Amino acid sequence: MADREEDVKLLGFWASPFSRRVEMALKLKGVPYEYLEQDLMNKSDLLLELNPVYKKTWTNNPILPRDPYEKAMALFWAKVVDEQVTSRLISLVKAEKGLEVAIEEAREHITFLEKEVTGKDFFGGKTIGFLDMVAGSVIPFCLARAWEGMGIDMIPEEKFPELNRWIKKLNDLEIVRECIPPREKQIDHMKKVAERIKSA
Repeated sequence: MADREEDVKLLGFWASPFSRRVEMALKLKGVPYEYLEQDLMNKSDLLLELNPVYKKTWTNNPILPRDPYEKAMALFWAKVVDEQVTSRLISLVKAEKGLEVAIEEAREHITFLEKEVTGKDFFGGKTIGFLDMVAGSVIPFCLARAWEGMGIDMIPEEKFPELNRWIKKLNDLEIVRECIPPREKQIDHMKKVAERIKSA
């Protein structure tokens, strides 16, 4: 990140949910930026130089709730997504306990999020917020798409009606659509990741 907003550079990898979150946040805040695609297997000098990234924030369009309790809950659920749901992507690929068991374990964690978004447009309420970006960069586009390409519906509408409604709301937002890679490209990438993990 640079000192002035117009000099912001986002170093990312197209398939990374973490890059997608930052893009969504920058677009939501209206911060102009230059996107620089990175090869994580061959990190650029600039990426190495800027890691760890120094914190920089903008006060417009707050992403985290201002209420301390709501802020703590958003951070808690984001941690669940990153540490529990995302980790299930790997267990699904490895399927060490069997694919059906791995799918069921992943769905158990997603069920908590189904309850959390019930009755709300977004996790953040009426507008997209921090947890929407965290969960939205993983659940509909990585978890669902990756397995959709292999004939598995990870988030069936009859089991997860609220999450499916939320996914549709996300898809209606231009800032989200602009940050999500093409479906076929993502499915192909996840298949290659699965092959690498299985052959390791």
